[in-house]
Amino acid sequence: MSVLLFGVSHRSAPVGVLERLAVSEHDRPKIVDKLLSAPTMSEAMVVSTCNRVEIYAVVDAFHPALEAVGNVLGEHSGMSINEMTQHAYVRYSESAAEHLFTVAAGLDSLVVGEQQILGQIRGAYASADANRTAGRVLHELAQQALRVGKRVHTETGIDRAGASVVSVALHRARSVLTSAGGQLNRGVVLGAGAMGGLSAVHLAREGVKQITIVNRSVDKAQRLADNVAANHPGVTAVGVGLDELPAAMARADVMMTCSGSVGSVVSVAEVHHALAARTESTPLVICDLGLPRNVDPAAGRLPGVELIDIEGLRGDTEAQAAEADIVGARAIVASELADYLAAQRRAEVTPTVTALRQRASDVVEAEILRLESRLPSLSETERDEVAKSVRRVVDKLLHAPTVRVKQLAATADGDQYAQALRELFELKPGAAESVAAPEVESLVLPDPTAPADRDGHR
Repeated sequence: MSVLLFGVSHRSAPVGVLERLAVSEHDRPKIVDKLLSAPTMSEAMVVSTCNRVEIYAVVDAFHPALEAVGNVLGEHSGMSINEMTQHAYVRYSESAAEHLFTVAAGLDSLVVGEQQILGQIRGAYASADANRTAGRVLHELAQQALRVGKRVHTETGIDRAGASVVSVALHRARSVLTSAGGQLNRGVVLGAGAMGGLSAVHLAREGVKQITIVNRSVDKAQRLADNVAANHPGVTAVGVGLDELPAAMARADVMMTCSGSVGSVVSVAEVHHALAARTESTPLVICDLGLPRNVDPAAGRLPGVELIDIEGLRGDTEAQAAEADIVGARAIVASELADYLAAQRRAEVTPTVTALRQRASDVVEAEILRLESRLPSLSETERDEVAKSVRRVVDKLLHAPTVRVKQLAATADGDQYAQALRELFELKPGAAESVAAPEVESLVLPDPTAPADRDGHR
């Protein structure tokens, strides 16, 4: 069994494609159930963030599983296989593990080094665990990925600036307001989830004194508002329902939108009405960090509105970490990947070793029975002593090769040694899985023989 990764991210796809493929918390269990209905998959996990959608599945056949993933995502998004493959990337086996470790390290994020992705991977893993769609392979893979992320953030300075998509967007908003002669005093946050909480905290840290949290659930919005006010003296925060959004926009200098709702929450008409009610001459800066987007993109063309979204943040210099920290993070990823693969290979050779010891045990038991039939006069004590002697001999003979094969299994060609044991001792081919799996670096749909580059683009 090997891990298959199918994904799209800010590096491979425009926001419009990411929006169509985005998987909400509500939809995640349904998507995973559909994936696991395919006979080639035994485990599955979906990582869906504001700038990536990735499916990790444990499969026993590459091409049938890839086809199944394409069918499920196609049904979910309304996109054809051809549309998806223009923007998707596929990793298999070792490459899938390496990619997840790189993502956990913050090296593949829109803002290099941001820590939010660790929480998002942890959330995806927790969902898979709660729904019992993660087995041994994904448990070990996800836990190792979280370890990688923690090491990178502890041992390098990749996140020393504390940058995140939220902070970069907010700094851009402050720059816009300053250029227009305005200040960042009043903020609105649409959404009271994890991103909403992060946005509210960043607003408070930036010195915003009045913060309004807007959410479908007023209670949830007020709880977040109370928490922000309690931890940031001098900040006034209040939670309100969606019906008060236009009035809140009219008073705001900046609005951060990060709702998990499907489709636009804020229409052009609502923004237009808010602008008409404004008394400030400075622009209303809207930072749309939702995926799918929360604000109709057409609102950005209204006079008096500055719209900042995920698309506009790509390539922002503030999102780049220091080169030395990136090099250090990559070294940690490489080291952890080597340890992970070695452990996986050692684990995969265990069934071969178990089968060998079982074969030896069966031979010993058969010979003891044969001895008893030939020498019925042996006492029970004599029979026990002979049996112990034979077993000791067998154990000593098997000790060195079984220990050594586990050591050799950790090497890149470790499967050859396990295969040699199976051949030499006539062990059943199904007694153990192969130690190493093939690596597929590129996306090959719909034509498996069509060439593609390392990122899966034709």
